[in-house]
Amino acid sequence: MLVQHVLDSTMSYRELGSGAPIVFLHGNPTSSHLWRDIMPAVGPGRRLAPDLIGMGESGKPDIDYTFDDQARYLDAWFDALGLDDVLLVGHDWGGALAFDWAARHPDRVRGIAFTEAIVKPMTWEEFPEGGRELFRAIKTEGVGEAMMLDDNAFLRGFPGSVVTPPADEDLAAYLRPYPTRESRLPLLRWARSMPLDGEPAAVVARIEAFDKWLAASAEVPKLLIGFRPGPGTMWTSETVSWCAANIASLEIVAHERVAGHHTPEDQPGVIAATITEWMAGRRL
Repeated sequence: MLVQHVLDSTMSYRELGSGAPIVFLHGNPTSSHLWRDIMPAVGPGRRLAPDLIGMGESGKPDIDYTFDDQARYLDAWFDALGLDDVLLVGHDWGGALAFDWAARHPDRVRGIAFTEAIVKPMTWEEFPEGGRELFRAIKTEGVGEAMMLDDNAFLRGFPGSVVTPPADEDLAAYLRPYPTRESRLPLLRWARSMPLDGEPAAVVARIEAFDKWLAASAEVPKLLIGFRPGPGTMWTSETVSWCAANIASLEIVAHERVAGHHTPEDQPGVIAATITEWMAGRRL
């Protein structure tokens, strides 16, 4: 892992290869470890995958870990490394951060690929039924703290969101950065940021802003990678239809293989091959 000083802290990241940059952004509660089997198989290009601030091996400054905070530190990391002409690959909140960064830096992005990402504000009725009770509890004051900070519910429940049980060393890699109650604050903040019924308003506003860009940016190719629904899957056929109708220059590749929410864990080879083929076809 490499380390870059960013604002008042540090961000760790993986890097390999050379050429035009491809940046892989993880979500909650993972780290750049999510991309370990995908990065070497995608190319050509300079491949980079940061640990978001407060996550993985990155620093844990005394901040609130809001979406705004995450975007601010990520902006500084992109700038510190001088990354331009970037192809972004995002999962979960990493997809939302990719859309947000691209919308605010349209002259620095050449394409976006995403899977199981947060793409739009939702009502509770739109949110997958299997996750409603969990997220209602997380968003409840006191209950969410007990679940996420005391019991480390997201990471302890990680094997339930994939088809293939993670190896002990991989699960340990995800657990290691969060040994204390305080260290788990980013995981709680991310979970409470899920844009449901207009809250949190600040997150909804940022998503609505990048949705406008997604609809208007026909010059930027985009790729949605989907699978047959497995454990913890967030995506529904309605969400895919929304993307098809509202995201410009979007190619949708739906695979028959099954994957849970953490698709890069379940289907890394398929994801890498799909991205590489798309890049070649689009000359990215």
